[in-house]
Amino acid sequence: MAVTLSAAVERAIRDHASDTYPHECCGALIGRDGVVSSAFPLANTTEEGPRRRFLVRPSDYRDAERRASELGAELLGFYHSHPDHPARPSQYDLDHAWPSFSYVIVSVRAGRAEALTSWRLRDDRSAFDEETVAHAEQDPDTHAAAAVHR
Repeated sequence: MAVTLSAAVERAIRDHASDTYPHECCGALIGRDGVVSSAFPLANTTEEGPRRRFLVRPSDYRDAERRASELGAELLGFYHSHPDHPARPSQYDLDHAWPSFSYVIVSVRAGRAEALTSWRLRDDRSAFDEETVAHAEQDPDTHAAAAVHR
């Protein structure tokens, strides 16, 4: 299991995580065949406090699917940050994840994005397995990869 990020996509995710610190950021991973070509940010609207939680609402999911369709791609998963915590899934993450998606987590310490990992929920929803994060040699589509679409 692997997810591939271009330098531009990884930079967009890390920048989003740093910019929202000390709150969690979240967004969608869009691409094809495990290769993420676009990071699509989502608003963190959780009522539990954005410092420690994020929530993907049904409308966010629809927006991410719509954006993927516009790019001729598919929704591959989601990313979010863990402010001042390791880039490992929490129990909350386990309780709210869906199988078949990649979940990229970036640790942010004192406003600086650090470790970045990716995880996939087991089909029986019992735990996450870590995925390899591969790096694309070059951006497959410079326009699509360039960014976070705000």
